[in-house]
Amino acid sequence: MFFDPLYFILITPALLLGLWANLRVRSTYARALRMPASLTGAAAARYILDSAGLQDVAVDLTPGELSDHYSPTERVIRLSPNVYRGSTLAAVGIAAHEAGHAIQHARAYAPLVFTQAIVPVAGFGSNVGLLALLFGVGLGLQWLAWAGVILFSAVVLFQVVNLPVEFNASNRAKRQLVALGIVPPEEMAYVNKVLNAAALTYVAATLQAVLTLFYYLLLVTGRSDE
Repeated sequence: MFFDPLYFILITPALLLGLWANLRVRSTYARALRMPASLTGAAAARYILDSAGLQDVAVDLTPGELSDHYSPTERVIRLSPNVYRGSTLAAVGIAAHEAGHAIQHARAYAPLVFTQAIVPVAGFGSNVGLLALLFGVGLGLQWLAWAGVILFSAVVLFQVVNLPVEFNASNRAKRQLVALGIVPPEEMAYVNKVLNAAALTYVAATLQAVLTLFYYLLLVTGRSDE
């Protein structure tokens, strides 16, 4: 099934969107790295967290590029070197986005709570679901193939619900950067481009998951042969 032309035809829109989104992230990120900001990414994240009463959330350095993330279980924001140390609009924008996730967590933002709850199920469905589908289709066991589809559906559900989580974190970041005076309103265009480009990568991942699920449904129902 990995060499089925139908599969690649179906997911081509998602692949193209993902490629374009990644190119946009790289280009807007590189451009915003050249635009100075009043604080480093680490200082901006710390300022936003403290302003929200989240002094217990740490801000740490992590290796890599664009490896920035917030860990809800450890209550820590990890920023890549360019973001952690950089006094640029790219750095403060990305750092503020991760601080937005920490605020979501502290405020029990419903979509984030839901995605955290289904992460284990989605991880299980991504691996075991595919195996169940392969064996089910290969051995002609419809019940096993359908079990694989249902398990993989958890991945799609996670991706769909994660979209508002990411968009909301970016919106929180934009508001806080302006409200706290970290970025002047007239310079927010650069931050907006970086965060909007990053959001497109999540849209592409969601679209690919949805189209993959559609392909799996075609396999199980036998319509792909038609």
